[in-house]
Amino acid sequence: MAGWADQVSFLADIDAEARQALQVLKPMHVPQRTTLFRPGDAAQSFVILLSGRIGVYLTGRNGRELLLYSVTPGETCVQTTLGVLGGAPYSGEAVAESDLVAVMVPPAVFERLMASSPAFRAFVFKAFADRLGDLMFVLEQVAFVKVEQRLAHALLERADEEGRVALTHQELAAVIGTAREVVSRRLEALSSKGVVENERGQIRLVDRGELSRMARVGEG
Repeated sequence: MAGWADQVSFLADIDAEARQALQVLKPMHVPQRTTLFRPGDAAQSFVILLSGRIGVYLTGRNGRELLLYSVTPGETCVQTTLGVLGGAPYSGEAVAESDLVAVMVPPAVFERLMASSPAFRAFVFKAFADRLGDLMFVLEQVAFVKVEQRLAHALLERADEEGRVALTHQELAAVIGTAREVVSRRLEALSSKGVVENERGQIRLVDRGELSRMARVGEG
């Protein structure tokens, strides 16, 4: 009978021995908005995400949050990898942005697989490199891209099929790296132009074409 490790495409290249070692670990269900770790916590396991989305945030001394990166199936968390490999404590906070299904790999199993399975090791380091790329993208966006462009891109990326974005103004501010008041003003301006509609606890996209144009401004 096929187990979870046989059903996820991003582990297709790992060897049979590594697959067997992972297969005995039971997937866990984690509810939306659960805090997975906080600054100062020690890494307890290496997370393999099977479904859902995790957001990893950094909080500044002024209390403002910034989304460092998101983790989706097939991706890994930089801070967790560093914590399990080198014992570094978490400096950010991870929150389940949706209901999750994940496998928690104990440090002993993770270290054994890293030492014995080149394919598993390649998966970990490739995913790690991808997350570093995301961090560089965040730095570039915050440093060089206008708030309006970042907001348009975030709205398009987070909208469901019906064009609704189930995020508060504070949560959107964390995603694009600015203050809640700035997001509120920009959304009010977009609403007055008929581009979005501000609804209770969410934003509805009215003119995706205009948001796409705004998201592309300055590219190339």
